[in-house]
Amino acid sequence: MWRPLIHTTVNLSEISSIKSSFQVRTFDPEGIIFYGDTKNGEDWFVLSLRDGIPLMQISKEDILISVFGGPKLNDGKWHTLEVSNHGKFVILEVDGSSGLVVGMQSKQSEEVISGKLRLALGGILIDKDKMIVQFEPQMDGCVREGSWLNVSVPWETEAEELWPCYQNIQAGSYFPGTGFAIFNTSVFPIETNSEVKIELWGDFSQMDGTILSIRAPGQELMFALVANNNTKEVTLLGEEKISMKNTFNRLVIGFQTDSLEVLYEEDKPNTTASSVNLLSNPGYLTTWREGRLAIGGLLGDGEDNVGSQFLTGCLQKIQVQGKDLDLDLAVKHMSISSHSCPA
Repeated sequence: MWRPLIHTTVNLSEISSIKSSFQVRTFDPEGIIFYGDTKNGEDWFVLSLRDGIPLMQISKEDILISVFGGPKLNDGKWHTLEVSNHGKFVILEVDGSSGLVVGMQSKQSEEVISGKLRLALGGILIDKDKMIVQFEPQMDGCVREGSWLNVSVPWETEAEELWPCYQNIQAGSYFPGTGFAIFNTSVFPIETNSEVKIELWGDFSQMDGTILSIRAPGQELMFALVANNNTKEVTLLGEEKISMKNTFNRLVIGFQTDSLEVLYEEDKPNTTASSVNLLSNPGYLTTWREGRLAIGGLLGDGEDNVGSQFLTGCLQKIQVQGKDLDLDLAVKHMSISSHSCPA
């Protein structure tokens, strides 16, 4: 998760200005944007977001510092960032205004730095434990119009594939039909005999494939929710098969020890929610406590988390037990855009 998407190395002798500027766009509240280091990682700089707000962490000689502040940037709009070094100060400008200013004064005599400077986007090149503030590294965002230290050097790609930057985006989670996210259901604590509730929002008429599935290792599939664009239906597959027309925009799955209910409603004025009840199964909560929840794919029956019948489409919001689900926190997360969908 901490590996950069792209990185490059520059000779310090070629650098005339310690300044980089670029535009960034994201709905993601947390993750790495930009990293740089010298002396093979002894001195380093990390720019990230936390709660949508810029967080800078810097290590230089005997100084280790973090500073957090400025405007929220995870609004889905393009923002121009400029990071520069002026003597003892590191300055972050956001959209032409001062965002963060960090001053550093070391007791050690300042040395003339030579050698190489490394840059990376979307990850770091040091051990994550060196940072003061820990955070989730994965960032669903786009960077464009970058000017990196006023030098032109080729970037090396670390990721297997770089995602396209769509012209227009909306908040949500996008599934291109090639991957999914898996959670251990134990991270969603429930009280004895209480209800588990999963809520999904989106245009279900534009989805195709497995929206979610639940299975405990070594057991039969508890159930799966599958959209079919050909039949224009959404089907709940379990001990029973329940099909619904895909004209709704919100769906709620709720189950207790021995019952399961599905509620769905259209995003239109003066419409009421419809619901279906499935046959009771005394094993629902046991399977939930010991199982795995997959969003965007059908779970296999092994321990290797192999999936199939992946979803194509956008889920605008996902909630489990009334709380928003961040797909970046999944135990396995592949080929999905966790916080944005093409609009």
